[in-house]
Amino acid sequence: MSKKPEGRIAPYAHPSGGWGALKQVVVNLVHEKVAGGNYKTLLKQNQPDGFDCPGCAWPDREHASTFEFCENGVKAVAAEATSKRVRPAFFAAHTVTSLLTQSDYELEQHGRLTDPMVYDAASDRYQPITWDDAFALIARHLKALPDPDQAAFYTSGRTSNEAAFLFQLFARMVGTNNFPDCSNMCHEPTSRGLPGTVGIGKGTVTLDDFEHTDTLLIFGQNPATNHPRMMNELRDCARRGATIVSINPLRERGLERFTSPAHALEMLTGATTTIGTMFVQPKLAGDFALIKAVAKRLVERDDEALASGQPSVLDREFIARHTSGFEAFEADLRAESWDVLLEESGVPKLQIDQLTGIFIRGQNVISTWGMGLTQHKNALKTIQMLSNLMMMRGQIGRQGAGLCPVRGHSNVQGDRTMGIEEKPTKAFLDRLQRVFDFEPPRAHGLDTVDSIQAMLDGRVKVFFAMGGNFAMATPDTPLTFRALQNCDLTVHVATKLNRSHLIMGKQALILPTLGRTEIDLQNGVPQGVTVEDSMSMVHLSYGINQPASANLLSETMIVARLAHATLGSDKVDWLGLGANYAEIRELIEKVFDDFHDFNARVARPGGFHLRVAAREREWRTPSGRAQFVPHVVDRDTPIHRARARHGERLMVLMTARSHDQYNTTIYGLDDRYRGVFGLRRVVFINQDDLALLGLKDGEYVDLISVWEDDVTRRADRFRLVQYDIPRGCLGAYFPETNGLVPLHSTADGAGTPTSKSIPVLLERSAEE
Repeated sequence: MSKKPEGRIAPYAHPSGGWGALKQVVVNLVHEKVAGGNYKTLLKQNQPDGFDCPGCAWPDREHASTFEFCENGVKAVAAEATSKRVRPAFFAAHTVTSLLTQSDYELEQHGRLTDPMVYDAASDRYQPITWDDAFALIARHLKALPDPDQAAFYTSGRTSNEAAFLFQLFARMVGTNNFPDCSNMCHEPTSRGLPGTVGIGKGTVTLDDFEHTDTLLIFGQNPATNHPRMMNELRDCARRGATIVSINPLRERGLERFTSPAHALEMLTGATTTIGTMFVQPKLAGDFALIKAVAKRLVERDDEALASGQPSVLDREFIARHTSGFEAFEADLRAESWDVLLEESGVPKLQIDQLTGIFIRGQNVISTWGMGLTQHKNALKTIQMLSNLMMMRGQIGRQGAGLCPVRGHSNVQGDRTMGIEEKPTKAFLDRLQRVFDFEPPRAHGLDTVDSIQAMLDGRVKVFFAMGGNFAMATPDTPLTFRALQNCDLTVHVATKLNRSHLIMGKQALILPTLGRTEIDLQNGVPQGVTVEDSMSMVHLSYGINQPASANLLSETMIVARLAHATLGSDKVDWLGLGANYAEIRELIEKVFDDFHDFNARVARPGGFHLRVAAREREWRTPSGRAQFVPHVVDRDTPIHRARARHGERLMVLMTARSHDQYNTTIYGLDDRYRGVFGLRRVVFINQDDLALLGLKDGEYVDLISVWEDDVTRRADRFRLVQYDIPRGCLGAYFPETNGLVPLHSTADGAGTPTSKSIPVLLERSAEE
């Protein structure tokens, strides 16, 4: 007898935002049992005198309204402001083995951690430990390492600039550049690719540019779920008449229609704004071929214009004055086969021509992208090809136009700026040496994937995680579990319980920390922390809620006390810095020239903008010019080889967030805009693929990863959901399908896991 289907699938007919979003705001505040007095927290969210949202990295308007929060931002705040607590008594009542049987959602729902805990193997329980004893335990392990490179220091994108700066300084004084971080798993192709074209690994636009753009190309992004405050910018652009194109395998509701909860009249009248005017759905891993096809068609359209006596459609003045390498790039475009581009992109030639026409008509074009472009084998060259395309029409370095990578976590970009970087530059290390009078390690360190392999091999013995849920965020989940369990010590700084705390080394610690929303008092003085958003704005953030426990420490103080316990304070007054964050900012400005007058500038409402040279058409490349970089279409990838073996039954899977999650944090079991309610183990599939495979909508299947090793990777019992997705492509949620991503299936030149292009086979699940 078949198992009764869990949850329900019900198409969602409403626009994104609207009353559905406001309803979920209330639902989450009630569900997390947020005290009524803490509701005022929302009015301080993303305000100059309040706190920066602990969720996404979308920037704040210079002149903020009183309504600067979104549905998913409320979920993040409610998770911190919850009245639910995980006290020592909770751990006394639950073994780690029993907690491992709970889902990620159930673990999240227990509430805020209150006290430092140490794992006791004899009882299989976490037990209380004093802060001093916890730091002493970590220090003993670090000092006992025969080689400091046997430690790895992971950083989550929520970590503030101040904590990240101290963290990297401490680890480098210990003697290692092993800094696996969340950038390695998301936007690393952006950080590694853009310096090769425009000279800096950041976006070139500010929020003000959205007021002047007439064309937006949105690649691999679902703003309504991942960056909901971006929707108000898109709404305003659409109402001004800007053309907005969504380029994504999934046709996401947020880029179709939107009702803004921030506009009362719109809510009362039920008015909606049409966002996207064109939807292009490349097949998975097809973005590179699509962008190259548009570039090739642009050259052809230029030939046609010149032949008919019309002006060039290329910005030849920009190309001549600001770039190098165009001749070789143009020759490569002309030589490229249309058959190859059409096959690899999965987009018809007519639609490519339409997209090219939109690009040509755009006087001020902004290209934005998320992880839909970055989590592929060819991700780095895709980012560079997009840079090439934008340079062909001079759409970089002027008002209303430019490159706009949209980062995930609130300070993932700031952490990299602060030196959370396994491949630091010589100039940065030289500056650290001068300011702090020590010799930093010069050899490049380990990124996330390399750190997992090093733990498996026994080359990394101590793993310290500043936030995040490393075990579930990373690829090849069973392998990552074994890697963590192979360590002598694992340490996790966290606000709430997650699965990483249950996948321990021989010894393990959980260190509870303050959240972004909470008052951080040091010696009776409230401390503010800074973050850098996706558009290089640096903001000051002050919490306003009382801490969840009197026994919490800030991330900054945790690093300071650990450094003091490990290194002493002869060279650096760690405890003094932990007690006064303004002094940390004074040190930051000594290391980074762009942070001059840091304390004074960040105290101004809205903070300040870090200069991005490419925005001013200053190209920090070896040639001193923006660089066109030609790339060939790779026709011999793991996907191609898997398809050669398995034929058209081979599918390509992308992982994605549901609407009720942020990264690995599961707030609920619904994905409202995609019509999924009460379940997460679903696979979105094209109706023609259902027929091809002899399957039906609603059936259950097992997913088997196809890779070129002898490892079997499976994810069992997922419900098929017929969906508007290109043929041969599947979609499912992470972290449930992260185990299908082979550890060493990564982006060339960047090391990012290929979570958006996993070759898989489907098998009908055995009936229960």
